[in-house]
Formats: sequence, structure tokens, C-alpha cells
Amino acid sequence: MRVEGERDFQAPRATVWEVLNDPSRMAELLPGVESFEIEDDRRWQAHVKIPLGLGGLKMSIEFEKIEEREPELARLHAKGTGVGAIMNMDTSFELTENDDGSTHMQWTADVKIAGPVGSMGQRVLQPIINQQVGNVLGALDKQMMDAKGEVKPGSEPSTDIPPPKTDPQAQDAGPPAEGPAEPEGSSGAEEGLNPLAPQAYDADAEGPTTSTED
Repeated sequence: MRVEGERDFQAPRATVWEVLNDPSRMAELLPGVESFEIEDDRRWQAHVKIPLGLGGLKMSIEFEKIEEREPELARLHAKGTGVGAIMNMDTSFELTENDDGSTHMQWTADVKIAGPVGSMGQRVLQPIINQQVGNVLGALDKQMMDAKGEVKPGSEPSTDIPPPKTDPQAQDAGPPAEGPAEPEGSSGAEEGLNPLAPQAYDADAEGPTTSTED
């Protein structure tokens, strides 16, 4: 499934670019990061716990920058593995300068999930995805303020974020993932999660991995 949106930041484009292309800063934006390893300036890996259903889903996600046009455009590919899911995600962002010196960002993410988690369907996953996207953008706002030195004690970034645009038609997630998954973890499917039950959603999630089905 394709997820997309746009956002304005009260920071120069060079500052926004610096934050979005710093793996250590990007690690702070991801929800449930438990560890983070940088291989080089184009490849890094994160071990995360995604707040999905009962107990969450642990995944090991490898990121690779596949295209860069500083300070305008970057594209990333991410591959995640966990018990009950294999994820492939291609993301991109494009930055333009506004007349007042702020920065406008347009972003997209194409996500494919295989396995029992992916079979839960768009209707079940979408509320979780929207919540996590909002958390990431809110954290990105704070990163921009930190980079500009404008964070004041007790201040928090705005969380009034419009939901991302998504494909209106749910698609089949495909056959279950093959082969054993390396990281430990659990999926909602394994723990008897009822996708229709309200308690399937974690209302106080830690923060997107933007996981949707193809």
C-alpha cells in the first residue's frame, strides 16, 4: 500500500536535510527503537518493537539510501524481518524552500508486508499506521527545534497532524512469509489477537514504523 503526505517545518531546508540524513537522529524518530547500528553513511540497521496488537512485534530493519540529491531529494529502502512478518518499504522525501524561509516536505512510502501480520488487512492496520505516522512527524518537529536551539523547558511539538493519504482499496497481502525469522518477538496473530476487538490497538503507542500491506 502507498502512504503519502506533506508537512511544513519552521526551519531552513539545510537544517531539515541534515536531520533527515543523519542515521542517529532518524533512530530517535522510529517507534520502539531498542538498538541501532550504523554501517556507513548509506546503510544502517535498527532493532525495534512495533506497538502492534498484544505484546507488540519485534523486527530487525535494515535501511539503505538508494538515491540522494542534496538538499532536495532522498530515497530509502528498508527491509524488516520479525516473527509473523516480512516487510519491504520504499520511502522518499522532497524538500522545497518557502518564501518565509521555512521548509515544505512531501513524502511517500510504499509498503509490502507478507505473513500473518500482513493478512490482518488494511482495515485493521490503518488506524495503527496513522497513529505512528503522527508520532514520527511530531518527533521530527522536535528534532527541528532542537537543531535550531529553540526547545524550551516543558515545551512540546504540536501533535495536530492530518492523517496520511492512503490507497482507498485494500489489497491481498500475498502468501505467508517463508523461512524462519531471525529476531525474537511475537505477532498479534500468534497470540490470538482478534483484529475486530478494540483492545487490538495500543492507544499509547511509543511512537511509525509505517507498516501497511501491499
